[in-house]
Amino acid sequence: MSTQSTRGIDDAGAPDHPSRSDGFVRGVSGAIGGPLGDHAVALDRPAGRESRFWTATRIVLALVCLTLALHWVQKSPCQDGAWQNNVQYTRFCYTDVLALYYAERLNEGAVPYQDHPVEYPVLTGYFMGALGLPVHALGQNDPGLNQGMWFYNLNALVLGALAVATVAVLLALRRRRPWDAALFALAPALMLTATVNWDLLAIGLAAFGLFAWARSRPLAAGVLLGLAGAAKMWPLFILGPILVLGLRAGRLRAALTAFGAALVSLVLVNLPVAIPYRENWDRFFELNSTRPIDWGTLWYIGRYVDGKFGNANPADLGPFEWLNANIPTLNTLSYALFALACLGVAALGLLAPRRPRLAQLAFLVVAAFLIFSKVWSQQFVLWLLPLVVLARPKWGAFLAWQVAEVCYFVAFYGELLGAATSKPVFPEGVFVLASTLRLATVVVLCVLVVREILRPELDPVRRTYADDPDGGLLDGAPDAPWLDRWRRRPEVPAEPTPAAA
Repeated sequence: MSTQSTRGIDDAGAPDHPSRSDGFVRGVSGAIGGPLGDHAVALDRPAGRESRFWTATRIVLALVCLTLALHWVQKSPCQDGAWQNNVQYTRFCYTDVLALYYAERLNEGAVPYQDHPVEYPVLTGYFMGALGLPVHALGQNDPGLNQGMWFYNLNALVLGALAVATVAVLLALRRRRPWDAALFALAPALMLTATVNWDLLAIGLAAFGLFAWARSRPLAAGVLLGLAGAAKMWPLFILGPILVLGLRAGRLRAALTAFGAALVSLVLVNLPVAIPYRENWDRFFELNSTRPIDWGTLWYIGRYVDGKFGNANPADLGPFEWLNANIPTLNTLSYALFALACLGVAALGLLAPRRPRLAQLAFLVVAAFLIFSKVWSQQFVLWLLPLVVLARPKWGAFLAWQVAEVCYFVAFYGELLGAATSKPVFPEGVFVLASTLRLATVVVLCVLVVREILRPELDPVRRTYADDPDGGLLDGAPDAPWLDRWRRRPEVPAEPTPAAA
């Protein structure tokens, strides 16, 4: 039977019920009567067989719209741009989108990169200009127009649409597990950070790239992942797992097609800026190469430990404080640790007893980048949300991670307010503890994903699907013959059995 027809059967099969399959949800469901019964009217019947309006798909889409609406309300105290008395910190509503409308001189009609260097990759700069310059033009004709508010709300509308589209992609990839997408739709991190920056642009494009790969269209997948990488760098990391799994499955041509298409699209998007405005285009790379240790990272935690348990002589820097003073070495060490982690993920992808799913390896690579990076901004949590939904859709560890992210969010704004007023809101140890909890929960998620790769029978997705619903041409494919030959050991002749007495 072909992969295409197998996928059709899987999509049309009985859907997963989290109250039965997920231990955490099953335990919580006891408060409302227990797991879904055999004769209940299911809300998550396969497409085309719905017996009522509120199917699981529609409920999840409504939930993400509700989360985004709550996010808009949460950011509303900052929308007028009149940030007096540190309201952006006391009300937890700071957003780069509004701040950079002025900092990047969009309010003056400056064209990104042409008139002003931009600290983001080019597609994000294009996006800022595409929305900001029309708002500036309207403001010139109407002096009473609050340009910053219009710019923020226009961005919130488009980024919100991308978030809804991402949920739609998750639903399409998990038609037999529609409630998995509720992890993304209800995530507190989405409610708190959706429009802090333009990360949802890259997330939406990357989600469509994964969808194209899952539908066996490597060329389109590569183009979309390349565009996503032109908005934020991290989607390019997904190409590594595609190459590893393509090598293992003997589908290297498709993987190389995606890789090549991503590279070409990335170059084509960058060239119109990189050639005529090289210095302004290079701002992104310059900023990232010269930035010191940022708040909340592994390295920041190390600096705190240096200060608490380091040498009594202030002139003797601890190892992390020394790295902060020697940024090129810090960069090299950070990249080296990430490269080692990627090699480990590649080895796992090739040597695991069963070929891992694409989402599992993609999650591990992106998580490793965050763990070892010297910068871990509050909104970077959004990068992991769609990947964890696809890699490990289980509520217990996910909620523990989200609680840690909320704690970090609160502690981070306390740190910002303390820096702005020179009056600490929390002891420094509170922020470091929150940072440590965030780091630890991401590491735990990585460990759990690795565990399910090594023991595929524990993987909840493989309990529902035969192989990898995101795998596209890899879904259901056997391992390449070279891997079987490499694994095969020479047979040792059996010792002769002693004759019976």
